[in-house]
Amino acid sequence: MTFDYDLFVIGGGSGGVRAARVAAGEAGAKVALAEEDRYGGTCVIRGCVPKKLMVFASEYAGVCEDAAAYGWKLTNDGFDWRAFRAKLEGELDRLEGIYRNLLKGSGVETFDQRASVVDAHTVRLADGTQKSAKHILLAMGGRPVKPEIEGAELGITSNDIFHLDQLPKRVLIIGGGYIACEFAGILNGLGSKVTQYYRGAQILRGFDDEARGLVSEEMIQSGIDLHLGTDVLSLKKDGENIIAKATNGTEEAFDQVFFATGRVPNTDNMGLTEVGVALGRKGEVEVDAYSQTAVPSIYAVGDITDRANLTPVAIREGMAFVETVFKGNPTKPDHDLIPTAIFTQPEMGTVGLSEEEARAAGPIEVYCSSFKPMQQSFAGRADRVLMKLVVCADTRRVLGCHIVAPAAGEMIQLAGIAVKMGATKEDFDRTCAVHPTMAEEIVTMRNPTRSHK
Repeated sequence: MTFDYDLFVIGGGSGGVRAARVAAGEAGAKVALAEEDRYGGTCVIRGCVPKKLMVFASEYAGVCEDAAAYGWKLTNDGFDWRAFRAKLEGELDRLEGIYRNLLKGSGVETFDQRASVVDAHTVRLADGTQKSAKHILLAMGGRPVKPEIEGAELGITSNDIFHLDQLPKRVLIIGGGYIACEFAGILNGLGSKVTQYYRGAQILRGFDDEARGLVSEEMIQSGIDLHLGTDVLSLKKDGENIIAKATNGTEEAFDQVFFATGRVPNTDNMGLTEVGVALGRKGEVEVDAYSQTAVPSIYAVGDITDRANLTPVAIREGMAFVETVFKGNPTKPDHDLIPTAIFTQPEMGTVGLSEEEARAAGPIEVYCSSFKPMQQSFAGRADRVLMKLVVCADTRRVLGCHIVAPAAGEMIQLAGIAVKMGATKEDFDRTCAVHPTMAEEIVTMRNPTRSHK
């Protein structure tokens, strides 16, 4: 049977673009890609990249005060949101152009429209045309969702935050995951009065308890009005205000309400179940270890599979797909020991097991140090950082590393190499410290803080 393409990719995010251009550029496949929105996907257009730039912007809030402690005389004339937003939009346009050029340079044919699946080898574009392909790769990503409460339409999500005409003076953030906590820090730093509701007992569920506890404490110290065990019941408009009714019985007025209450895969109305692709409870595409769906010619990578919803993971899944299908080298994407950074303020970096997870698996030792870092302490700040190793008591292997500190993401990238290689506590101990740094604590903690047998 003759096909129009060897591969048709649906979705122009990081995973889809990487798979398309490597299949075309390195494996010599004839490839097409369809994207209904902007190239770069969530990460480049409405996620990691603009968020991190906003983090950078928000961290300048205390520079003048800190600089004064170091002998500098600086003045703060306030944050210009419109000037920043214009430059941010220009940067995103530049990055989208790079994605488009990478595809073009690899010989990938692109369609700037929505595509859906007709059968195991056919996709239909929004203009009604159909294209056939030997293989189809689903890479449509995910989207934020709002809770089903009265007045939910009055709130915004992470898709909207970058496009506001002005920053809210008073903002309510609903949620306790990394998106909610990151934007709480961002908006607080940019000058908004931030209130945050989270229905759980502590923010950042699933991460190490001690690490997330410190993040929570530092967020409160920075001025974020964090309410744990609290959720929103309804929203209503009152003039220019949005009135939020909470489960704690209060009603409070805000300029904006930001929902960070979860994401779902973009699998609606794609024709997937009709052709035999199995979907999970949340609408995620079910795949095997090689990213193959129940339909042998159809594969899926990235957030629509709801495995590990991180940009570098989607890219690795896309690369493994190309190795498997086009290079004759069956490759499973590795989802074990993925280093992760949460760009809260303070930042958190983590790899491996939390203390709680490790304790449930067997006897462990915990090495932990919390202290005031030199730079912030000299400036008169009360900020604290945390360095923590979770060690198997039997094998001495480091099972988890958790860092709460400025630049924790940079540190955990390097610590992740050691943990991935199976380094022991003694390997860490044999490594000479770099002094004076915060990270030297990782290799100088000699005595366990506690042990669990």
